[in-house]
Amino acid sequence: MANKPHHLRGYLYIATATLLWGTAASLGRAAFTGRLLGGSLVNIDPLILSQCRTTFSFLILLPVLLIRRGSHGLRLPMPDLGRTFLLGVFGVAVSNYFYYVAIQRTNVATAIVVQYTAPVWVLLYMLLVGKQKAALGRIVAVGFAVLGITVFVGMGPDKFRVDLFGVIAATLAAFSFAFYNIAGHNLLARYDHWLILLYTTLGTALVWLIINPPWKIAHYSGTQWMFLLIFAVVSMLAPFSFYFAGLKHLEPTKAIVVSCLEPVFSIVIAAITLGELMRPGQILGVALVLGAIIVVQRPDRENPEVVIEPIE
Repeated sequence: MANKPHHLRGYLYIATATLLWGTAASLGRAAFTGRLLGGSLVNIDPLILSQCRTTFSFLILLPVLLIRRGSHGLRLPMPDLGRTFLLGVFGVAVSNYFYYVAIQRTNVATAIVVQYTAPVWVLLYMLLVGKQKAALGRIVAVGFAVLGITVFVGMGPDKFRVDLFGVIAATLAAFSFAFYNIAGHNLLARYDHWLILLYTTLGTALVWLIINPPWKIAHYSGTQWMFLLIFAVVSMLAPFSFYFAGLKHLEPTKAIVVSCLEPVFSIVIAAITLGELMRPGQILGVALVLGAIIVVQRPDRENPEVVIEPIE
């Protein structure tokens, strides 16, 4: 019983992180559709949102960690440094970009629900390479996840259903999310979360700097830059702070189950603030997906487990 207050604190931290991620999704959608600050942010596209989110996060996180740990506390062996850069490019950058493309072209609910199938793709990979056994419960869960996505997308309003590219973008985000967890599993087991976050955001920032150099975005207004800075804090730095604080009090598997509140918060906030209401059939689809994700990530005593880390 002595640990109960600590567990409650951990659940509260994780729930706060998921609430912030859900809020960020609606902020992005509001900016894309001109529903924020009188439409002054409507020209911000998914690439800029993804680029500034990670770049600002790195620029804020670096001095903080330097002050707290010193330069010696931020060193990584060169091979692992290269791996974190790959995680940044193919995990964070690709996932973030396609996630926001999906939000822009469909709606918040479609983007988050489809992306949240990442644990299913991780499980399928683990089965294919022989790192996990094909337990009946998890195989059934995979089927329910696919069914849930089919029901959710198929029963959406016509204006969202016809945008196939938006659904494909959300699926690519889920694949990239899965890659991050598969490729980064050993790194996250050996190094501090903040250290991996620092170098993945550095790798992401450098890639975006090449693709979209500063002189291409110098035309943004002060209001837009302020929004992008606030968005970086709300969507990345603040929620990760709460999430990692929660991990000090909870086992990763419990934290992941609580983090499944993110799609719920995202959908509810979008419904309240943006009027993106769901049909009853879509609610059923969301329930099928979330139930499947929880089953997929249940601890397995016989097989090693890849814990799905958040990278929203």
